[in-house]
Amino acid sequence: MEQKIMTCLADNMAYFQEKLNIQKSFDIICRMTMVADHKACFYFIDGFVKDELMEKLIEFFYSITPEDLPEDSAGLSRDAMPYVEVELLDGREEIEANILSGVLCLFIDGYDKCFAIDCRTYPMRSVAEPEKDKVLRGSKDGFVETVVFNTALIRRRIRDPHLVMEMQQAGSCSKTDIVLCYMEDRVDRAFLEEIRNRIQNLQVEALTMNQESLVECLYRRKWFNPFPKVKYTERPDATAASVLEGKIAILVDNSPAAIILPVSIFDIVEEADDFYFPPITGTYLRLNRLFIAILTLLLTPGWILLMQNPEWIPPAFDFIKVEGDIHIPLLFQLLILELGIDGLKLAAINTPNMLTTPLSVIAAIVMGEFAVKSGWFNSETMLYMAFVAVANYTQASYELGYALKFMRIILLVLTAAFNLYGFAAGILLTLLAISCNRTISGKSYLYPLIPFNGKQLARRIFRKRIKSGE
Repeated sequence: MEQKIMTCLADNMAYFQEKLNIQKSFDIICRMTMVADHKACFYFIDGFVKDELMEKLIEFFYSITPEDLPEDSAGLSRDAMPYVEVELLDGREEIEANILSGVLCLFIDGYDKCFAIDCRTYPMRSVAEPEKDKVLRGSKDGFVETVVFNTALIRRRIRDPHLVMEMQQAGSCSKTDIVLCYMEDRVDRAFLEEIRNRIQNLQVEALTMNQESLVECLYRRKWFNPFPKVKYTERPDATAASVLEGKIAILVDNSPAAIILPVSIFDIVEEADDFYFPPITGTYLRLNRLFIAILTLLLTPGWILLMQNPEWIPPAFDFIKVEGDIHIPLLFQLLILELGIDGLKLAAINTPNMLTTPLSVIAAIVMGEFAVKSGWFNSETMLYMAFVAVANYTQASYELGYALKFMRIILLVLTAAFNLYGFAAGILLTLLAISCNRTISGKSYLYPLIPFNGKQLARRIFRKRIKSGE
């Protein structure tokens, strides 16, 4: 059973001085003051509370006369507290968690409750367009690392009383704030309850990697299937649209992205920009994205298959044959380039901005002209891998891009080893990896294709116009 605070201010201060390690932590502030004729003490984290607000609070409490001071905590909170968000707490652990979360906690001698004043101001960047989820047309605001501001961005778009923002916490040390965002009248209640129970039963010290740590804890099935189980988005408009469809959005404090679940492969491929253009344009963009995704998977393995069987190439397509000498087998050329492209990505992330341009030029020259002239690569392999590398970015989901990459590498190896039978086996393995995958809710990853729902499948493939009343 949780211990309660005392009415004696000295006893409460002695406990929290030791519990919060105030003597060693410079940023945990203990500020003594007076409330009428009662001694009082503020506990707060430096950087979460503005100095101007503290000055006004202290000035107000100094101005209260003993005659105006209510005798009980409820009366003081109701009639004499100059702030909107005030909560009465009496549990020591609960108060400790609030202080460490940045809440201003006030103890007054003779009162059996602590006054938790939520006047936090978070250090944060501006609500700007996301770097990853670029906007072609539409709102150019994006999620930030502060969960309160992220919920406000969704509330701005859904002004419905059925929209629920449910607060949870995870991590025995970090006590990370997690918000479940859903429409109460549209959500799958059984799945919601399951997700809520999983979060409440998490046995972890901290969500060190933020969202990914949470997803790994929520999804307890086999890990080796690379296809993503959730959808990440930094766009409030896409999140609001998903919530209105009956899905659950999970917002994690310190993370600038929302987790959407449950999702199928069609949800992951779908993008918000499809709906900012006329139906015919949106349909074209969606089909083009799907076609390129399939092409990135099959292009290099299919080319390897044709190089192993040149008699299958029609005379009109003889130009796809390798013309120069092959010093390194084509399979190894493609595998080296697969690894090299990822190496360039990592190098680009860690390159200082001032050196980005010159190093990009050097990399292009070395990986292009010099690599071909040296005999390491043939120009054809460079061309096809360059297309694959660029085409991967047509997918907004990094996870889906890497899933296709892993499947492509397996397909390459099987094709080189077993010719046509290996190519067919690789395609079959990819289809099994997709079809045998399950959403977090345990449903089919290919819905509405499996189980088949023609109307929903048409909505996923084609961008239909919004009709009045829908």
